[in-house]
Order: sequence, then structure tokens, then C-alpha cells
Amino acid sequence: MSENITQFLPILAIFAVFYFFMLMPQRKRQKQEKKFSEELKRGDKVVTKSGMHGKVVELNDKDASVVIETMAGKIKFDRSALSMEMSAKLNAPVTEKK
Repeated sequence: MSENITQFLPILAIFAVFYFFMLMPQRKRQKQEKKFSEELKRGDKVVTKSGMHGKVVELNDKDASVVIETMAGKIKFDRSALSMEMSAKLNAPVTEKK
């Protein structure tokens, strides 16, 4: 009986490592991105994943889109096209370097 358990122990360890290092961080990131998308409001400065900067002027919940105003005009994007990390860096307070 104990031989069977010791045979499967390495396989169980591999699954545990896979879960904790691959699946858990992915789920956490998905939750953060969903929260970011839900908390968007008019006037927020955002950056798309392709690097386009703009300000949110319209949110549409029906098709999960957002209209951002750039220097080139207004452009409609999917909310999933917005980068959570780059938008956070854009909105972070500026610290002075000495």
C-alpha cells in the first residue's frame, strides 16, 4: 500500500508545483484585470496594449467597449485592449529624483 503512495508522490508534487506557480498567478492576474476594467470611469487616463495613450470619454457596458480621446481624435476600443500595467504607471504619482 505504501509503495503505491510513494509511486504517485512525485506526480502529485509536480501537479502542486504547476498549480502554485502557473495557475494561481494567472487567476490572480485575471481578477485584477477584471477589476481594472470594471472600475474605469470617464476622465481616466489609459494606455492600450499597443501603446496608444488617451483619456476615457465614454464607456459602453453593452459591448464592453470604451471610447478614448487621443490627440488624433476619438477612438473606440474593447476594454480588453487596455493595459492595466501601463495605465497604472501613467497614473502613478511622480516622485522627484535627487
